[in-house]
Amino acid sequence: RNGPKYQQQCEEIESNPMVSSLLNKLANYTNLTQGVTEHEEYENEEGVTKIRVKSPQMGTFIGVYLPCMQNILGVILFLRLTWIVGTAGILESFAIVVMCCTCTMLTAISMSAIATNGVVPAGGSYYMISRSLGPEFGGAVGLCFYLGTTFAGSMYILGTIEILLTYIVPNAAVFVAEKKEGEAEAMLNNMRVYGTCCLALMALVVFVGVKYVNKLALVFLACVVLSIMAIYAGVIKTVIEPPDFPICLLGNRSLQNHNFEKCVKTEVIKNVTYTTKLWELFCDSHHLNATCDEYFTLNNVTEIQGIPGLLSGVIKGQWSNKTNFSKTIDNSRDIYMPYVFNDISTFFTLLVGIYFPSVTGIMAGSNRSGDLRDAQRSIPFGTILAIATTSFIYMTCVVLFGACIEGVVLRDKFGDSVKKNLVIGTLAWPSPWVIVIGSFFSCCGAGLQSLTGAPRLLQAIARDGIVPFLQVFGHGKANGEPTWALLMTAGICEIGILIASLDAVAPILSMFFLMCYLFVNLACAVQTLLRTPNWRPRFKFYHWTLSFLGMSLCVSLMFISSWYYALVAMSIAGCIYKYIEYRGAEKEWGDGIRGLSLNAARYALIRLEEVQPHTKNWRPQLLVLLKLDSDLGVKHPRLLSFTTQLKAGKGLTIVSSVLEGTYMTLGAEAKSAEQNVKSAMHAERTKGFCHVVVSSNLRDGFSHLIQSAGLGGMKHNAVLMAWPGAWKQAEDSYPWKNFIETVRETTSAHQALLVAKNIDKFPSSEDRLGEGTIDVWWIVHDGGLLMLLPFLLRQHKVWRKCKMRIFTVAQMDDNSIQMKKDLQMFLYHLRLNAVVEVVEMVSSCTHSIIYVI
Repeated sequence: RNGPKYQQQCEEIESNPMVSSLLNKLANYTNLTQGVTEHEEYENEEGVTKIRVKSPQMGTFIGVYLPCMQNILGVILFLRLTWIVGTAGILESFAIVVMCCTCTMLTAISMSAIATNGVVPAGGSYYMISRSLGPEFGGAVGLCFYLGTTFAGSMYILGTIEILLTYIVPNAAVFVAEKKEGEAEAMLNNMRVYGTCCLALMALVVFVGVKYVNKLALVFLACVVLSIMAIYAGVIKTVIEPPDFPICLLGNRSLQNHNFEKCVKTEVIKNVTYTTKLWELFCDSHHLNATCDEYFTLNNVTEIQGIPGLLSGVIKGQWSNKTNFSKTIDNSRDIYMPYVFNDISTFFTLLVGIYFPSVTGIMAGSNRSGDLRDAQRSIPFGTILAIATTSFIYMTCVVLFGACIEGVVLRDKFGDSVKKNLVIGTLAWPSPWVIVIGSFFSCCGAGLQSLTGAPRLLQAIARDGIVPFLQVFGHGKANGEPTWALLMTAGICEIGILIASLDAVAPILSMFFLMCYLFVNLACAVQTLLRTPNWRPRFKFYHWTLSFLGMSLCVSLMFISSWYYALVAMSIAGCIYKYIEYRGAEKEWGDGIRGLSLNAARYALIRLEEVQPHTKNWRPQLLVLLKLDSDLGVKHPRLLSFTTQLKAGKGLTIVSSVLEGTYMTLGAEAKSAEQNVKSAMHAERTKGFCHVVVSSNLRDGFSHLIQSAGLGGMKHNAVLMAWPGAWKQAEDSYPWKNFIETVRETTSAHQALLVAKNIDKFPSSEDRLGEGTIDVWWIVHDGGLLMLLPFLLRQHKVWRKCKMRIFTVAQMDDNSIQMKKDLQMFLYHLRLNAVVEVVEMVSSCTHSIIYVI
């Protein structure tokens, strides 16, 4: 008890009491990612850069839990959750919340495993996916996540402007509709104008310096916390004394009550009946004999409490909504009446897409692993606890909204029936303004954070160099601030603002976030199943089945929300993937896809070796024996061109050569020669493998290659080589002896041998033979190989227009006509088109005929 560790803890408690320590941490609270704080630099008036003191490392509560809470709870909770509950009913709304929260919880488990397997620097989810699944997947999903974060900024800005123009200063509208039909379009135009101005202001704040955003982080966090507390306090208050928010119903239709005070058609004053303001809204005059709307005449007006309270029993009728709300207007005259209309046609899948953005933001903790005291413990614990807390808040809010608020008020998206109050604000205590102001600043803060984080994500992708056309966005100000990326982000964000509808933007960013979460789960599942030695996460409560369940849920939610948005998002990711694969920089990050490829190759090789290949699957698998010049360059590059034309990228091609000497002395030359051969293969578009060996003599080297080239079932069955040039004029006999020995070695190995004579005169892969014939001299029955080779050549565009001729030799005592018919029938069974010619020769001449193509 009196040890040095205990004494140190006592000294820390004395110097930093718990309350003061917590306040100090809250004062230093930031919701910015690690990459943002790395770019911050402070300058005094003279422009001299001061030394930046490293901020104290954060624990689980300040570093992970609070940022995740702040990112998850936001605009959808305050502006749309009551409407979703009223439209779908408690049960369907609860199902939506459970599906979305389960998806993020499973993703958080997979993310925790990946994040605790190493340090996650700036880039967060992009870094995790790219280093786990490779640059192609990383770039594709990273850009999708960037687009999702950018459109999230649009959504938060639209939410800010909706609160401003609908609930705070409705008279500030620039566009005012002259007719009732134009009100919706005027509102959209106001959203566009104010949203663009708000975007420009926020972008300017981020451009000037993120330290100003950092200083406001605690204010934005306080707004979220106070708003949530006000909601629960209001629910408790309804048990004691429900708030007074009367709503006026005409029949079963709710009315906009901000144009009249009394919810009656007529009133009696001193025994005289007078019409009310409500009467004038439905009738052509204030007289009792005026002509009124038919529905107004046939139905009574009733007034009920919009917030009857928790003990009122209103929940009994709100478990499911049986009202058809896809029909918004009965006829053209209804639009001029003060009814509360539903502005969009709603259905379950649309509500899923609108709600899902409210559960995003789970990456806030993993993005700042470098700022955490113990990232291996804080990221899993803080993220999962934040998701559990927010899931509890959402689930209880769904039930409490249905238990405290009338259904007609819940379905009133903009609060027209409660005198233009925010519906969730009518439930809050002590005042609706607590929610209005809190949600306003919460949306502002979330928008600033999106505009701060998205450019840095784009910068991280650009600096990796995997997408060439994005390299310009890797640059910025002298201190690393991503200026160009910020401009790009603001431009894309403006597209979302021009859409001008929160309900239309939400499903778009849902797609991109779901795409990112899908690949986080995929990355965890792949790494777990591969069991690579480097996969040692400290977070142990994960399993590949949970990751696959998370993947399935992500895909399901994508297509449930909007199948066409899902296809568009997948198409964008697919196009980026193929672009990076085709044009991207070569990166080797030890990713799981490469490990998966190795496992798949191993499995396929084992299966190939277990069963002998069938005749139908036979094709020439070539071992190409090259000769190198004195500079270790390829002496006959046309041999590679011929290989390309013969193979067309199909099957196995092993290009090899032999250096004479010992490996200890020629090891560097062998590697250099191998690079030269690879360059020649790339130039001739030959797809295959390259191998240069060192042997004491050429004969043994070629013999070893013929015996051992390939692996398992992927072995060559044919050898291609060039005819030895000038062998008659050679001073020594090694060239032709080596050639003869190679022929014998190939025969002993039961492999086909293709010898190309005058190979340097063969057409290159760029040539196009407009006419000509491929002649085959067929003397002995070789199983059809000589018939197959010209067929394969004609598949290539160089030889496509050439015709095929088959020559065979007849002895003097043979029936030439019958031989021709037999050969034509043989070609017919082989399904080959060729002209057959029979050449009659004496027996003494046949030995000089060779196979020539």
